[in-house]
Amino acid sequence: MIFRKFLIFASGLFLLTLTQTQAQEKSPVRYGRITPADFSLPPGSYDTSAAAVVIADIGSSEFVGNSKGWFSLQFRHLKRIKILSKQGFEAATVNIPLYVSGSAVETVDGLKAVTYNLENGKVTETRLEDRSIFTDKVSKHLILKKFTFPALKEGSIIEFTYTQLSDFLTNLQPWEFQGPYPCLWSEYSVAIPNFFQYVTLAQGELPFSTKTTDSRNVSFRGSIPGGADADEHFSFEDNVVDRRWVMKDVPALKEEAYTTTVDNYIAKLEFQLSRYAFPNSMIKDKMGNWFSISKGLMKSEDFGADLTSSNGWMDEDLKNITRGVASDLEKAKKVYAWVRDNFTCTGYGGSIYLYNPLKTVFKNRNGTAAELNLLLTAMLKHLHIASDPVILSTRAHGFTHEMYPLLSRFNYVISRAIIDSSGYYLDASEAWLGFGRLPNRCYNGHARVITDEMALPVYMDADALQEKSTTVVFMSNEKKGFFSGEVQTVPGYIESSAIREKVHKKGETVLVKSLQSAYPGETTISNVRIDSLKIQDEPVGLTYDFAWKIDDNDALIYFNPMLGEGRKENPFRAAERKYPVEMSYAMDEIYTLNMEIPEGYEVDELPKSAKVLYNDDEGFFEYLMAADKSNIQFRSRIKLKKANFKQEDYASLRDFFAFIVKKQNEQVVFKKKK
Repeated sequence: MIFRKFLIFASGLFLLTLTQTQAQEKSPVRYGRITPADFSLPPGSYDTSAAAVVIADIGSSEFVGNSKGWFSLQFRHLKRIKILSKQGFEAATVNIPLYVSGSAVETVDGLKAVTYNLENGKVTETRLEDRSIFTDKVSKHLILKKFTFPALKEGSIIEFTYTQLSDFLTNLQPWEFQGPYPCLWSEYSVAIPNFFQYVTLAQGELPFSTKTTDSRNVSFRGSIPGGADADEHFSFEDNVVDRRWVMKDVPALKEEAYTTTVDNYIAKLEFQLSRYAFPNSMIKDKMGNWFSISKGLMKSEDFGADLTSSNGWMDEDLKNITRGVASDLEKAKKVYAWVRDNFTCTGYGGSIYLYNPLKTVFKNRNGTAAELNLLLTAMLKHLHIASDPVILSTRAHGFTHEMYPLLSRFNYVISRAIIDSSGYYLDASEAWLGFGRLPNRCYNGHARVITDEMALPVYMDADALQEKSTTVVFMSNEKKGFFSGEVQTVPGYIESSAIREKVHKKGETVLVKSLQSAYPGETTISNVRIDSLKIQDEPVGLTYDFAWKIDDNDALIYFNPMLGEGRKENPFRAAERKYPVEMSYAMDEIYTLNMEIPEGYEVDELPKSAKVLYNDDEGFFEYLMAADKSNIQFRSRIKLKKANFKQEDYASLRDFFAFIVKKQNEQVVFKKKK
């Protein structure tokens, strides 16, 4: 029972001694030991087109006793990189993230960094100076230690090491074996006492060259200060589990087109504190479950506590906003539009938590996306409209975990309103979004509706987004020496939002310039009109005139019927792909052209019509061309019924788009009549 007493009252020192088990395969580098031979990398072990190569990346985590009568996590890190080209200089900028909570902060000790260069057969060293290490406060809970290596050259070897100490036992360091550069040796080891139990989450398909688990018995000693009485000492024994993972010759994983984030697919390990299981004590759950997590969030001052407060400070504004409106749906639309149009968003996707109380956000008329959407939820609740916050992870942040309630995986908050048995997902952080519409970053699969009772799973998949765009082009012989006509486009909603955003931030002139840049140099764009620009619930309408100058003396005229609308290159360039294809939405792109044949000319060559299916019923591409003596009719359509494709579909998807690019760049040839 002494140990139980320690858990409540201890402020003495825990003494913990851990001895790392020596594995069969030794780490290949030691800090500071560089010879001229180290500048020659083993042939065939990495992609020679890489801008840099990680020679070794070695980390270890263990638990050490601290002066607070508890444990701290000690993480040691050593990394050595060879810079192969100037493009690899990016690898020489290092950021070390440190977690902050109140007055407690993770610390870095013994940070050393050196640049090595080989000059006249000898190794020279340039050490990083302390004054070149900077600290940036990123958010309420995150600071960065930052530095860049000095004396960089092509061929340099850079190396750093440090020790990080953390009192946050939930923050057992994850480890990434794979990254943007090839890695010859990546090693991670952890030593965890049995009474701290962690869930290990592994990701990626690369094999370990070494994977060992050893167990050893360790004696732990501690003391409880007795004040006027003698200190009370105790000891107990328990196992420590030593685990070690090594990967060798790890290929880089580069981000390619249509990827939410490559972080979803790199080989890595993560750890989540599950429970305390001390000898002679009750097991204490530390991970929780979705039920306890939801209740905790709703009681938290940094999340849900303000949602159900009296919030009388919003009464007057809500009366004005909803004056003359009877139905709950119309009230919700009014409140949503008011928050969207009168508040400035100061940040997207940084955290699910409040930095300021909702009353302060309301008064200042600005806040993060989480703050604005939590405020929207509170205002709807105040009107007795059923509304709850929804936590999710944006596409660039990575996937969440359905089984384990890992809140660190979530970085964004939206609102859900239930009105007349229908659910509406709302995000008031962007001025160009309509009611019930979400930015594309939110469509990342699993999310959770947070209520007082339970965190309900919901799924926001890009497959469910169907973007339909139509473009109609009319061309006539109104002016000699010119192809001229009108383009009428109704883009899909997501593209419409992008147009609204561009105009909102940069003005219509920038939009006109982007339209002009899509056409050949001899084409001029004029009379650009944008319909429904400020009607956020509808797609925009885009209409403009164009004129393409031709030389009447040319014997042949080459004309691409897609004008500036066609796909110029295949987005899938790599010969193979190591992870799925994740488009932003399912697509249905329809393009139609009706044109008069230029006066004095006739058709000499006409592209052939074609239609190809993708995976039988998952999509198709059609290219239909017809002509008579005076007119040409043309239609191109690309339809994909889903947005996400498995890795094994990559080759067929690549071939599908290669065919589209080829056909959309074929040209009609007109020849001058004799």
